[in-house]
Amino acid sequence: MDKCRIDTETFLKIMEILEDEFEKWKAPVVSLMEKRDKRTPFQILISTIISARTKDEVTAKASKNLFKLADNPKDMLKLSEKDIAKAIYPAGFYRNKAKVIKEVAKDIIEKYDGKVPDNLDDLLKLKGVGRKTANLVLALSFKKPAICVDTHVHRITNRLGFVDSKNPEETERQLMEKVPIEYWNKINDLFVAFGQTICKPIKPKCNICPITQYCCYYKENLNKID
Repeated sequence: MDKCRIDTETFLKIMEILEDEFEKWKAPVVSLMEKRDKRTPFQILISTIISARTKDEVTAKASKNLFKLADNPKDMLKLSEKDIAKAIYPAGFYRNKAKVIKEVAKDIIEKYDGKVPDNLDDLLKLKGVGRKTANLVLALSFKKPAICVDTHVHRITNRLGFVDSKNPEETERQLMEKVPIEYWNKINDLFVAFGQTICKPIKPKCNICPITQYCCYYKENLNKID
């Protein structure tokens, strides 16, 4: 029996439905969007570094505390690692993140004339910056087409049957091949909000999901879902 798959047309229909439902979910990512979009590229970069393995609510508070002390590379470099760690606590791995933030600020000043790079290659050269962070900065700060694949995007696109991948990098590559470029920047916000509220890692709320008619996970597990 062939494995359940959905095509690009169906995936775009799903995105349209999720966009219509987006505001109803009151997901943490929704409340952060307006504040995040008004931030500078440096603030978005630092907030994204803080966000790793950290709840959105904690990330927002930690970022606010830190940016009261320093909101640009020059001022950030004046802070000690201890000061940065104290400001972003209780974000996960806050001591390690403090070290990374300090090194990122140093590199931006010394190598990029105090400005956050606006291309993927240079962003990936910064300490602690992976593809997820780099793509989010490109999309939010510079409005460049990029697909930010975090745990929600990776999980849900596989559940739907749109991609068949073992890691986020494979997911990003397959999405770039299948999804028209004009939709790339919408993917992360839609699927993060959806993953935070409905399509959770454990016990997804299929009973109230608006896209079950298209979802391979739902069709394959129909008899097991409460």
